[in-house]
Order: sequence, then C-alpha cells, then structure tokens
Amino acid sequence: MLHAQLAAGYETLGFFGRDPWWLVLLKAVFCFAFLLITVLFSIVWERKVVAWMQLRIGPNRHGPWGLLQSLADGVKLALKEDLVVSGADKVVYILAPVVCAIPAFMAIAVIPFGPADNEISIFGTRTPMQLTDLPVALLYILATASIGIYGIVLAGWSSGSTYPLLGGLRSAAQVISYEIAMGLSFAGVFIYSGSMSTSQIVDSQHSTWFAVLLPVSFIVYIIAMVGETNRAPFDLPEAEGELVGGFNTEYSSLKFAMFMLAEYVNMVTVSAVASTLFLGGWRAPWPITTFWAGANHGWWPLLWIVIKIQLLLFFFIWLRGTLPRLRYDQFMKLGWKVLIPISLVWLVMVASVRALRNEGNGFGNVVLYVGAPVGALLLLSLLWDAFRDKEKRAEPAPPIGEFDPMAGGYPVPPLPGQELGPVPRRRSRVPRATPPQELADALNGANHGANHVEGS
Repeated sequence: MLHAQLAAGYETLGFFGRDPWWLVLLKAVFCFAFLLITVLFSIVWERKVVAWMQLRIGPNRHGPWGLLQSLADGVKLALKEDLVVSGADKVVYILAPVVCAIPAFMAIAVIPFGPADNEISIFGTRTPMQLTDLPVALLYILATASIGIYGIVLAGWSSGSTYPLLGGLRSAAQVISYEIAMGLSFAGVFIYSGSMSTSQIVDSQHSTWFAVLLPVSFIVYIIAMVGETNRAPFDLPEAEGELVGGFNTEYSSLKFAMFMLAEYVNMVTVSAVASTLFLGGWRAPWPITTFWAGANHGWWPLLWIVIKIQLLLFFFIWLRGTLPRLRYDQFMKLGWKVLIPISLVWLVMVASVRALRNEGNGFGNVVLYVGAPVGALLLLSLLWDAFRDKEKRAEPAPPIGEFDPMAGGYPVPPLPGQELGPVPRRRSRVPRATPPQELADALNGANHGANHVEGS
C-alpha cells in the first residue's frame, strides 16, 4: 500500500515543471493578486464582523458599504511621514519589514487550488491548478514561515528602543514554542498520506478528510497557527498595554503597513495550509459530492478552497472579538506543557495504529494494542496526581520569613512562602476634612468666647 502511494505521488509530481515561462509568470501573478485581494477583503470583513459582535456600525463611508476601507487605510499610511529613528541601525531598520513581508508571499506557491492532472486549459495550454509542487513541500512551508520571524526580531533590535526589543524577543520565543507543536501536527499527516507533497496530501483525502482521521493534529495545528501569526489571544509581541506597540512601535508609513500586510498574508497562508492538510484542500464537502459528480472538476475546486480559507479567516476574527489576551506565562505554558506533550503522545498513537493497520491487524487488535497502554498511562497519571495533591495538603506550610523587597537595591516581588510587610505610607498632604461633631464643638466654643468678651 505504501509503495502504491509513493508511486502515485511521483506520477502526480510529473505534471509540474512543464509549463512555458509565460504561464509560470501568470500563475505567480495570480498567487500574488489572490493574496492581496484576500487581505484587502479580510481587513474590511474583520472590522465589520467585530463591529457586529460589539454592536457597533463599523466602516461604512469609503465605497459601497465601506468595502474600500482597507484601500483607504493603505493610501493613508502611504501618505504619512516616513520617519527613521535617530538611534536605529538604519540598514537593518529599513530591511526588517521587507524580510518580514516577502516570506509571507512565498508559501502560497505550493498550495494546490485544483487537481494536479492538467485538467484545466489556460490559453490552450493544459496545466495543473498549482504554481509548483515539491516532494518536501511542507518542509518548504515551515522554512518560509521561519524566515519571517527574522524580520520581527530585527525590527525590534534595530529600533534602538526597549519596548520594540522586548516585542521582538517575545515573538522569537513564541514562534519557537509553537512551531514545534505545528511540526508535530504535520507528522501525523505525513504518516497517513505517505508524502510531504501538498498535491498528494489532498489526493489522500479523497474519501475522508484528515480533520476527521487526525482530530488532535487538527486542533493542535489550529492553536499553533494562531500563535504563529501573532493574533489575539496570542498577540503578545504587540501587547499595547505592556509594550506600547511591540516590535513595530518605532515604524511609520509604508514600513508599518508592510508589517500589517505580512500579518494578514500569513493568516491567509496558514488558513490555506490548514485547508490543504486537514480539510480536503480543493475537494468539495461531502454533501455536495454525493449528488454532483463534477464538483471536483474544472474550475470549481478553486471555489471550494476559497470558501474554506474564508471560514478559517472568520475563525481568526471570531477569536479576536471573543477572547482576551493571555498572560505571557499562560501562553508559554500552553505551548510547552500542553500542546507539545499532547502532540508527542498523539504522534506515537498514530504511528502505532498506522503500523498495525499496514500489517493487516483488525480494529479490535488495534484498540487492544494501542488503547490499553494509553488507558493504563492515563489511569496511572490520574492516581499520581491524586496522591501528589494529598502529599501537598499534608505537608506543613513553610515558615514565612522576613522579606525585604529592596535588599538588592531595586524592588523585587516576593517568592512563594514570603509575604510583604506593611507598606509604609507618608502622611497625606490633602487637608483632612473636619468631622461634623468637631466642627460643631469649635463653633460653640467660638460663640461662648464671643459672649464672654461682650459680657466683660
């Protein structure tokens, strides 16, 4: 079975690399235009949806129903003054937005918009609905996604300011943490499809989408893609309440616009990758294919993948309008202590199930060999947690020692088991209001003194 999949994959890749130069250029222009138009639409859609969620009107001035609002924002940013901070490393400062934006456009090159079998014709030339494909296309996507983070880190470092530097460091830690979980979610897809080629992965989902076969991988990827794109509730590199504006604080005009463009293009790209890996790619949903045989032929596949991308973009918008921003420690704990362990355990299960199925074992044997050890591990972990909590409750509380927050010369928070003493407070310089009884006694005393003077 695996050899048949590999043979089919090599046959599929044989359709690529045969297009004339003008058709390759036309496909590249289409990919670039598709991303730009989707970004312009997504900005307006996001503002409209969030306004609807918050019972506001939203953009309604520029163009019909406010549809040209994102274009007006781009013109406004282009006409603003372009500043270069005096303390910045000017070369790196200018190149950082470019380094951030260009890789965002590169990943779309291996996303299939339709079958890879020369089914459509463009100006009389048969061609697949994909710019190109590679035997390691998903590794190419991971590589281009990793390069984009250099732009954010260099932007924070080259600005010569503290808050952008902190934002850049946060973004580097964020990408490292969540890219591991994202790569582990890809591994389950590799095992089931037998290929890293995007077109072959879509072909492997002809009967069942991988979101159904690999639900844990799908959920982990959805969480990781939100963290990778610095979107709410994971927009910690741009936390305005803590870092003013994050890594792009010192940027203005078109350089600032390029950061925003890279963020939205990355949203479209990760949504396209999610559609390709887990939602059947360009394949029509199940109810449609039951009564329409031509749903996956011709130009119709382009419609299905665009709908899936837009639904995932709506998921981004829904999260932004619903969830508050996480604390940084919560965010890192989710990546390292939740997503990565779950992904590792799930990957072992998927590999075991796949190996047993390839050897011809039935469903009952698979459940026995894989489900029994997993159930035993879960039971042991629950018992361990229960006894550990009892031991913690039985332990005496540690003595509370004296804590001096200024011992090191600067204030520090208390450690576990330490408590701050009473905070000394200076006397208020606001005049104290006189209580009514004291005021009455003072007036009576004054009147008594005046009567005494008059009587004498």
